[in-house]
Amino acid sequence: MQQKIKSILQSSIDTKQKVLNDAALVEKIETVTSLIAKAFANGNKVLFCGNGGSAADAQHLAAEFSGRFYSDRDPLPSEALHCNTSYITAVANDYGYDQVYSRIIKGSGKGGDVLVGLSTSGNSVNIIKALEEARKIGMITVVLSGETGGKMKDICDHLLNVPSNDTPRIQESHITIGHIICQLVEEELFKTK
Repeated sequence: MQQKIKSILQSSIDTKQKVLNDAALVEKIETVTSLIAKAFANGNKVLFCGNGGSAADAQHLAAEFSGRFYSDRDPLPSEALHCNTSYITAVANDYGYDQVYSRIIKGSGKGGDVLVGLSTSGNSVNIIKALEEARKIGMITVVLSGETGGKMKDICDHLLNVPSNDTPRIQESHITIGHIICQLVEEELFKTK
């Protein structure tokens, strides 16, 4: 079993090493970081959405902005769109699960806000519909996905696609990328570190 544990850890390291060595991806992370910092500086918010483990990651990253990351500082307006279960279950029941994120974007998103969709496949229909709605109202759209980017690669402004097809390894890298963005945004806006 220990060998299997080491093999899984090595696979996670290897995926992150691919991210580290992908100059284009590192540049895209830098671009997204700057866009998010600018959005916050302009009084806009950052919204996250995902399904399953990606929903948990969305909630985690939103909390890093709205709570704190490294430093005690003012909260930044950020939330994960799935946290209101009454809303989610009502919309899923009345309109279908495909509408749960697009409907809330239509109601509370505004131009200049950022929508970050997390989907390891890049094919989650409810996130695709949210991205489409966000673009209609002038939001900046970012997708964290796996290697291919799926259907989302052609409908988002910025694609951060982890070079892997292994769902757990992709999700681990999504959190790493998200933490990098949170740290650098916090440092930029609050002149820490």
